Amino acid sequence: MSLRGLSAVLCAAFLVSCAAPTPPPSEPPARDGVFIHVTAGPDQPHRLLMPLKMAEMMAADHEVLVYFDIDGVLAVVKDAPDASLEPFPSLHAELNALADAGVTLLACPTCMKVAGKTPDDLRPGVAVADRKAFFDFTKGRILSLDY
Repeated sequence: MSLRGLSAVLCAAFLVSCAAPTPPPSEPPARDGVFIHVTAGPDQPHRLLMPLKMAEMMAADHEVLVYFDIDGVLAVVKDAPDASLEPFPSLHAELNALADAGVTLLACPTCMKVAGKTPDDLRPGVAVADRKAFFDFTKGRILSLDY
């Protein structure tokens, strides 16, 4: 191939590479979420503290939402007794740690009404649940644990 032909080939290759669209930067993969459903109250410490411990462990590398309904709403009100059971952290310590870690803690509004509780009765870091929060807390897949 002559020098002129080689120059033409290189020039054409350069123009094609410049005209090729640049792929958009890839986004990091969406983090998967863990939805933990808690139905037990302070009178059942094992069924209450086990899911909270799971939430703590999962929150290290996943988005976590803990949903309290039925008797579970009685665990997230300001006047809830501090349930404990070895080897778990106490209820109040675990709820504080989860709230500090940014874990979403939600209470069922209907179950609160049945229990005679209002949103003002909820402890800091706990909010009244709404349907949108169940789908918006993570962009990845959702794993559900039911206690």
